[in-house]
Amino acid sequence: MIAKLLRPLLVTATGFWLLASHPLAQGANGYIGSEACAGCHQQSYGDWLGSHHDLAMQKATPDTVLGDFADATFDYAGITSTFYRKGDAFWVRTDNAAGKLEDFPVQWVFGVYPLQQVLLPTGQGRLQALTIAWDARPAAEGGQRWYHLYPDDAITAGDPLHWTGPYQNWNTRCAECHSTNVKKNYLAGEHRFDTRWDEEDVGCEACHGPGAQHADLAKRQALADALHGGFEMSLAARGQWAWSENASIAARTSALEDNTQIDNCARCHARRSTLGDYHYGADLLDTHRLALIESPLYWPDGQIRDEVYVYGSFVQSKMHQAGVVCANCHNPHSNQLVAEGNGVCSQCHLPSTYDNPSHHRHKVASTGAQCVECHMPSQVYMGVDARRDHSMRIPRPDLSLMTGSPNACTACHEEKSDSWALDALRDWGVRLDSPRRHPAMALQRAEAQDIRSLPSLKAIIDDPGATTLLRASALERYGDLAPPDLAQTAGMLLGSSDSLVRSSAVRACAALPPQQRYLMLRALIRDPVLAVRLAVAEQLADTPLQELRAQDLPPLMALFDEYQRVLAEHADMPSIQLQLANFWLARGDVAQAEAALREALLLNPQYEAAVVNLADLLRAEGRDKEARSLLTAGIKASPAPGTLHHALGLLEIRAGNIDAAVAQLALAAELESEGSRHRYVYAIALHDTGKPAEALALLEQLNQDRPGNPEVLSALVSYAGEMGDVAKQGRYQGQLQGVAQAAGLR
Repeated sequence: MIAKLLRPLLVTATGFWLLASHPLAQGANGYIGSEACAGCHQQSYGDWLGSHHDLAMQKATPDTVLGDFADATFDYAGITSTFYRKGDAFWVRTDNAAGKLEDFPVQWVFGVYPLQQVLLPTGQGRLQALTIAWDARPAAEGGQRWYHLYPDDAITAGDPLHWTGPYQNWNTRCAECHSTNVKKNYLAGEHRFDTRWDEEDVGCEACHGPGAQHADLAKRQALADALHGGFEMSLAARGQWAWSENASIAARTSALEDNTQIDNCARCHARRSTLGDYHYGADLLDTHRLALIESPLYWPDGQIRDEVYVYGSFVQSKMHQAGVVCANCHNPHSNQLVAEGNGVCSQCHLPSTYDNPSHHRHKVASTGAQCVECHMPSQVYMGVDARRDHSMRIPRPDLSLMTGSPNACTACHEEKSDSWALDALRDWGVRLDSPRRHPAMALQRAEAQDIRSLPSLKAIIDDPGATTLLRASALERYGDLAPPDLAQTAGMLLGSSDSLVRSSAVRACAALPPQQRYLMLRALIRDPVLAVRLAVAEQLADTPLQELRAQDLPPLMALFDEYQRVLAEHADMPSIQLQLANFWLARGDVAQAEAALREALLLNPQYEAAVVNLADLLRAEGRDKEARSLLTAGIKASPAPGTLHHALGLLEIRAGNIDAAVAQLALAAELESEGSRHRYVYAIALHDTGKPAEALALLEQLNQDRPGNPEVLSALVSYAGEMGDVAKQGRYQGQLQGVAQAAGLR
């Protein structure tokens, strides 16, 4: 720990400067460093020392590097990487961006347990996280070894997931949450970073904000009269909890007034994208955009699927609705639980009722008797890192049978089936609500474009008792299906006091005509929350400016300027370039849209969405040869090129090359594992090229696989009629009418 007290200005081997911490940080920004807090906050500082926050990022030294650098080797995808030392310096010989072996100095180590990564400089101010990581677990648990984060793949140079690629870049993907007050400083014109920070790890001020004013007030003994002790906000939200008479669960003695604490944690412990500099105490969406409940991030029932970092599952929980905050269960300074085992839950759940075989139906002290095993099942990420779902739900094997979502019963009893688990619950006398009324079914159907989900989605949207994340997710799926009452449904929530619901209501308006969208959204052009304003900018980009009044133009142009300015801060991200391209296309500026798409492909040559959009832009400009070449090259480079085959097929149709088009559409349909669009379009192409029987058969299979799609049913009605099959035509006409009725459209 002595090294933590000696943090000079550091210059990397590649020549870009990194601000370490004070005294340089003791400037106008008000950051003074964690050591300045130690004198008055000895307990908190002591808890923090050695915590995962404290060790989130460290200079590579013999004291901090955990991995084996005694000429250890690791073989992966035909490359042998070597980990070795030169005195006190650590080096890795591995494949560079060109696939050639190169020696890289280890400048920083990243994380500490259950794995540690090393950060290697690759020039232009970039630090990259090597995807060969050190398993820091004990050897008895399978640790103390080098392992690859993608063991089942063969990620080689040129792949965006390669350690030199954009998705392993520390400056963009990691730095914000592993250091304090990070400024990414991407210089787009030079494709270079000048990333800086105030403290290399997650220090006190990463959560509490700049401490200079607080320290000054303390020095002058003036804290008593200062709001929040001189900080921008207070993170003290644990509250007081008490059991009322005969109650089994404690309740807050006073309501939780705001989400400041959990939103503060969410800036790193949530699946989100960063919009701008963090504003302490502000609405989370003023600096971030939060991911919703959708595939592949979540299962339809809201359980974690991809790496979503806890917050999104927690805000779905009954605990959150009851006013529980992060600090009720976790010591925010040590990152440890506040009690051992079931003691965390028994703070509020009476042990005699809940920590009892009559409740959990398992032997006392067994694995199954642990609350978290049933209510917070874990999933392993990064090979060795088990993280628990924080939605704290009851196991629902019935939903597993219908949606494919996991359940805690068969996660533990791996040899058993979901049907066995459901029967076991019924044998115990557990009666579950009908799965058909569960929100999971509505979200799953909506994702499959089944319009019968509309009434259920509408019920979720209109339910004030539903969690905000669920309502926002349902609202955007509702907008995707474009029902007749979309304007009314979305319009009612544009004035919501919750920024997440408000931003989703804005995006739900995408299916409405531009003029109607403008009239509905113009009042939100100056919304106080940045994420809402940016959503408005995207939805109003295609507004016909010539139809607006003169006084309407300045605020809209100011919004567009803000949109470009915010996205320019993240111009190193291919997805941001795609967003900018869509924005410019909507505004009619083809040249800027093309430039943004080409920049996206420069950053990630395998970015399929950018390939498809650029090919479509080129085709619209009459540059079919360029578009065809782009798509053909993309197909060769892509491991799953279904979307590219589909795009090439559409290009060939427009060019009049029907045989080539049908061949490409056939490949796209064959590769389609999720969704239905590629198979539907291929069926239309079969019909239009004189193969109605094949088209009908494909549509029938598609209707069976993904029912409730009116486009598919309408085509079935039409094609069956053309073929003279009156019985089939009547059957599908009845299905179409039934679907419309179930959707509330008749």
